[in-house]
Amino acid sequence: MSRLRTTARRGRRTLLGAALALTVAAGTGGWAAGTAQSAVTGPAPGAAAWRADHSLGVRLPDPATARPAEVTRFFASLTDGQRQALVARHPLTVGNLDGTPPAVRYAANSRALKAERDRQLARATAPAGTLQDHRQARKAAARCASLLSPGRHILAFDPRGRGQVAEVYGDLATAERTAVIVPGSDIDLASFDRDGQPYGTPAGMAKSLRTRLAADAPGTRTAVIAWAGYTTPVGIGPDAMTGRLADAGAPRLARFLSGLAAAGAPAPAVLCHSYGSVVCGLAASQPARGRIADLVLFGSPGVRRDNVAQLHTSARVWAARDASDWIGDVPNVELLGLGHGTDPTDPAFGARRVSAERAVGHTGYLAPGTDSLRNFAAIVLGHYGAVR
Repeated sequence: MSRLRTTARRGRRTLLGAALALTVAAGTGGWAAGTAQSAVTGPAPGAAAWRADHSLGVRLPDPATARPAEVTRFFASLTDGQRQALVARHPLTVGNLDGTPPAVRYAANSRALKAERDRQLARATAPAGTLQDHRQARKAAARCASLLSPGRHILAFDPRGRGQVAEVYGDLATAERTAVIVPGSDIDLASFDRDGQPYGTPAGMAKSLRTRLAADAPGTRTAVIAWAGYTTPVGIGPDAMTGRLADAGAPRLARFLSGLAAAGAPAPAVLCHSYGSVVCGLAASQPARGRIADLVLFGSPGVRRDNVAQLHTSARVWAARDASDWIGDVPNVELLGLGHGTDPTDPAFGARRVSAERAVGHTGYLAPGTDSLRNFAAIVLGHYGAVR
């Protein structure tokens, strides 16, 4: 009898899981468009050569294990000439090493982007390549060239997989108020910024927020970081409905935030869009995280936590969703690893609700003129009484 009851319970769970899958597929147009992604983890290419470099007469901090605070102390002990030598020899490592001074990372990533641009240009004319290979290589080279445009400050660049990048808007070294944008699905090196739906890209969101901050507080020095530093889901498929990619991305975000703190940046407001909020929910609980002033979850499918208390964060937690956002049709359950749990805008979750009445759709929260953008800027500036 006990065995029969156990089998029945398993059967009910299986049916519930299947029902959830069908509900999600129906509510979002199906997940046939989604493709499984291989998460990029670990240090950027070149870590082995970095570890083997003894030219300075000291052991270089291991990119895989050194804490960002150790990295900051290491670079503080070097002369300008020694820093420049490391940038020249190991641009990908230095450019992605959390805890490294921002200006040093900018210089390193400029070198890394130039090298990747040249590599892709060579691929674009390689006799062994197909026409499709040549076309893809030309697009990749153009993408690198765009990121090398004057005035851009690239804080991270990793060409592996679909490519990852982080960019700073403003002067991070002198900023009094900072924010980090963590995007959701379908974001990578190619879609980091684009003309179509710009406010659904990390670059577009960051630029819009920085412009609003400057308008609302012209006397306050601010910096906004667009962080596309994890492998995002593609399409609406199993990757978007499970925590697999978030599990891989959360340690990367936590380490990045620790690096900001180690380098002396003020505790940021971390704004997490869509699947990015799943990453943020997991990162907020990790011991290696940096200080976070505010955690803003918007267009969120859930954060794989039942309530704010389970985030184990001292940050103020905010949540926003506009009425036209399709994410509201996604079931807020977590069953057999499928789904992301409680809706952060549900009063039971315990976040502070932020108005987004003027936002339109899933990607309109930081569009100019919206109340959500105004509210998010107020949060970043610490003007909490102005948040509606």
